[in-house]
Parts: sequence; structure tokens; C-alpha cells
Amino acid sequence: MSYTAAQVKELRTKTGAGMMDCKNALVETDGDIEKAIAILREKGLAGAAKKAGRIASEGIVESYIHGGRIGVLIEVNTETDFVAKNEDFKKFVKDMAMQVAASSPQYVSEEDVPESVIENERQVLINQAMNESKEKNIPEDKAQMIAEKKVEGRMSKFFEEICLLDQAFIRDPNKKVKDILTELIGKIGENIKIRRFTRYEVGEGLEKREENFAEEVAKQIGN
Repeated sequence: MSYTAAQVKELRTKTGAGMMDCKNALVETDGDIEKAIAILREKGLAGAAKKAGRIASEGIVESYIHGGRIGVLIEVNTETDFVAKNEDFKKFVKDMAMQVAASSPQYVSEEDVPESVIENERQVLINQAMNESKEKNIPEDKAQMIAEKKVEGRMSKFFEEICLLDQAFIRDPNKKVKDILTELIGKIGENIKIRRFTRYEVGEGLEKREENFAEEVAKQIGN
């Protein structure tokens, strides 16, 4: 690795670019901050975070139906109607509809997850970690410290499962959806916000034979 966590933080502070973009730029420049800034500016990624605070009330609602079995409606907003007609933007929205179909997130971002859901999951994970330590005869005081460390990592995985922005992008698993969004904001020059989505699956909540329609969607996107 040709960069440090401190360098990534510094580059993000100076440019407002996404974490993965900063990491990639530092790798490309062998840790040279100034060269990394130049690369991010050339790619239009610098300043993307600042645009994220601007009001976005235009946009489009996209639909995606997979084999008549899974259906998705998603709303993605932009600052102007002009950008809403941009081909890159429309492709992004379509990809997001397919992402929701394939990965079945429950929320757009971590901020949307109710505190009660977070605390319940955290407690479950703490109990799991404590039980793991108990099986290894680890003293309770030490087990508590171990549990806290384990829970942080496991909570990150929890958010990656249920939050759209934290999920691995189905077309490029090396990037998260929020990284793709940041790249698009930098490229287009306007704030873009995934506002909401709804996902339907035939027979959802009813007893049925085992079928993995989400896996079918993922395979289709990968082809």
C-alpha cells in the first residue's frame, strides 16, 4: 500500500472526493498528495462532496421488472431537469433499479436506519461475540473488550447488507454504490440524490418453494 490513512483523510479534506477515489489517486501517484489532487481534478471528482449539500428536487422515477417476478420503482433526484435527461444519469438510475432488485437493500443510507433497529442488531452481535468468548473460556472483562471490537466490524457488514449506498456495486464489486454516485456527481457537476425505492417480489412473505430471483438478476447484470 502506497498511502496511509492520514493521507487519505487529508486528500478527502482538500478535495471532497470519495474515499475510494482518494485511495486510487494515492496509489496511482505513489502517495504524492499534490499529484493526487491534480488527478482528482482532471477526473472531475474534486469538490463532489460539496455539491452533495445542494438542493436536488428534479430527477426521474425508474422502473425495473425482472421476469415478471421482481419489480422495483426508484426515485433519483438532480438539481435541474437538464441533467435528469443526461444519458449517464439515466444509466445510473437504471443500474440502481437493478441493484435494488438484485441486492434487496432495505434503506438508502445508514442515516435512514431507525435507531431501534441499529441498537437491536448491535445487542445481538454483542451477545454473539460474548458467547463465542465464553466457549473459549475467555474472562468476562476481556471478552467484553473483544466483543466491542468485533461488533464494529460486524455492524459495517450489517449496513452493507441493508443500505443501498453501502452495498458493493453489482457491476463492479470493488466499488460501493456511494463511490459510483460520487463519481457521477463529479462528472456531471450537480448534486444527485437517491431519494427512495420500493421493491416487490412475487410471493414475498408467503410460504413458497426456494427460489433465488435476486441471484438471477445479479447474473443478468454480470453478463
